[in-house]
Amino acid sequence: MKRILILEDEVPAQLQIKRLIEKHYPDFIILEVLGSVISAAKWLQNNSVDIIFMDVELSDGICFELFNMVNVEANVIITTAYESYALKAFRVNSIDYLLKPIESESFVKAVEKCSVKRDNIQFDKDVLSKLMNSSKIFKQRFAVKLGPRIIVVNITEIAYFYAENKSTFIVTSDKREYLSDLSLESIEEQLNPSLFFKLSRACIASISSIDSISRHFNSRLKVRLKPNYKDEILVSRIRVPQFLDWLEGINAN
Repeated sequence: MKRILILEDEVPAQLQIKRLIEKHYPDFIILEVLGSVISAAKWLQNNSVDIIFMDVELSDGICFELFNMVNVEANVIITTAYESYALKAFRVNSIDYLLKPIESESFVKAVEKCSVKRDNIQFDKDVLSKLMNSSKIFKQRFAVKLGPRIIVVNITEIAYFYAENKSTFIVTSDKREYLSDLSLESIEEQLNPSLFFKLSRACIASISSIDSISRHFNSRLKVRLKPNYKDEILVSRIRVPQFLDWLEGINAN
């Protein structure tokens, strides 16, 4: 008997996995069916399972984000309609992947591979950023830890990101500040370039956070953000043309 979590946001796909389990493994127990990364992270903080059937694209983002938020000790079977995701699945030590629509024979083979329990899955954070970049999927929200809780910060709330002493912080338009587990480089790769621009090595700002711009020495630009950023921000001379194009929405994509 194995305990199952189905992480899938589409009802037809949920039902198909349920039917396959009932047909081939009637002794398995489906503990929960969830449709988002956030709900899965919260649920796994207090529950454990043996196998997770995990769709790649969920209602609030890419499933691989889950590995940044909680320790996943279950065997994982990736389900996807996109074959390009297949190799990525192995890079997070998942047991197997299944292409939709899922074939009965492939389903059984994948489950049989789960007979040996894996240790904690280690997620290569670069995989997520590269995957999202290549598939033109941009981050819509960030999940951050606040003590025992997980807070969801929507991309529309974020004014800018900044790095300081090897830590990365998220600052919202209403002056809230959160510590992120991601590096500034990783965050940059997951953002929509039409909405965010890396002003300096330490700061990425949203278009809505630009308060004022003024000319500075040596053909640089001085940028003031809202809420106010603690350090002076200077856009280097070589990046000024790119920055001005971004402001006007030119070649943002």
